[in-house]
Amino acid sequence: MRRREFITLLGGSAVAWPLAARAQQPDRMRRIGVLMSTAADDPESQVRVAGFLQGLQELGWTVGRNVRIDWRWSAVDHRDRYQALAAELIALAPDVLLSTGPTVRPMQQATRTIPIVFAGLNDPVAGGTVTSLARPGGNVTGFGSIEYGISGKWLDLLKQIVPRLTRVAVIRDPGGPGGIGQFGVLQGVAPLLGVEVSPINAGDPEEIDRAIPAFARGPNSGLIVTQAASTALHRDLLITLAARHRLPAIYPSRSFVIRGGLVSYGDVSTDVFRRAAGYVDRILKGEKPADLPVQAPTQYETLINLKTAKALDLAIPESVLLRADEVIE
Repeated sequence: MRRREFITLLGGSAVAWPLAARAQQPDRMRRIGVLMSTAADDPESQVRVAGFLQGLQELGWTVGRNVRIDWRWSAVDHRDRYQALAAELIALAPDVLLSTGPTVRPMQQATRTIPIVFAGLNDPVAGGTVTSLARPGGNVTGFGSIEYGISGKWLDLLKQIVPRLTRVAVIRDPGGPGGIGQFGVLQGVAPLLGVEVSPINAGDPEEIDRAIPAFARGPNSGLIVTQAASTALHRDLLITLAARHRLPAIYPSRSFVIRGGLVSYGDVSTDVFRRAAGYVDRILKGEKPADLPVQAPTQYETLINLKTAKALDLAIPESVLLRADEVIE
């Protein structure tokens, strides 16, 4: 080999070596902080985590290879811990944060710079979380939990299951925009279905314990539990009282039916969290949350618990069973 050719080959190799070394280096590790409003062992938590991890994997993110996830869990009955847990996550300097329901506000109060993606939040505009759905502004965007029109579906479905129904108590959070909006839709739909609706405050367990038995003394009664942090907080109490007083009830999410509730209609948590992973991916790749519009759920599911129906001496119509996404025997 002539000296000039050797020098040329050597020079080319000198350029190639660092390129090869860079190619062999692992992907840059990114960091995601997650604050969940459910306990780690809650069945709803498992559904949410599965959806989020599935979404990340589909977009090329693998835990331990190019992304690290720091999880913090706190059930809604420990809301006093949200601020401290948010501070813990922010101290880890994540690239992006994922927040759920009632944990969004504490997270937003803790940082105005780190991007936050929320999954499952009632009316983020009325609640002051974002400026508008199309242009959220600030460092927060994400996916809402339900649209208010779904409230009418709750009443319609309950009426199909119990045609004799004429009175329905609505468990709601009167202080939040979600509680006001959902009840407003129910008030509009109820006369069309021949039903009278009455609100019960979901924030006070003692009031719930008094109001539901008193309401159940009337004939042809039923129960609607709306979507709110307070109804999730008192989930087991609501299910127990509905069973004890033989009230057919519809709930906003599958977690109620899995624990013994009669029927639920709500967004598919797996899908909401999978889509949230999409926003996390886009932010990690350089997009700003202020430019990502807040989105509504696109998939809803119906669950029916036949064991509970049998205990209430209810025969679920075949038409309803055929439309159910899952039937618990």
